[in-house]
Amino acid sequence: MSTAGAILYCLAAYAAVGAVTAVAFVAVGLARVLPHPMPATLGARILLLPGSLALWPYILIRWHRARSRR
Repeated sequence: MSTAGAILYCLAAYAAVGAVTAVAFVAVGLARVLPHPMPATLGARILLLPGSLALWPYILIRWHRARSRR
């Protein structure tokens, strides 16, 4: 495998894990991470989806900390 192929494989794996994490976070975890239980509208969830896809390691850390606080 060439270096470019390995980089593309790593980027694809990062994006795949990010997509799964983002959908799960926007569907379930968003309400658990917010400081006060406030509903998030569909528009807000759609806007948060790309950012949570890109920053999924940070999202998982925040989600884990919010879960351990409760």
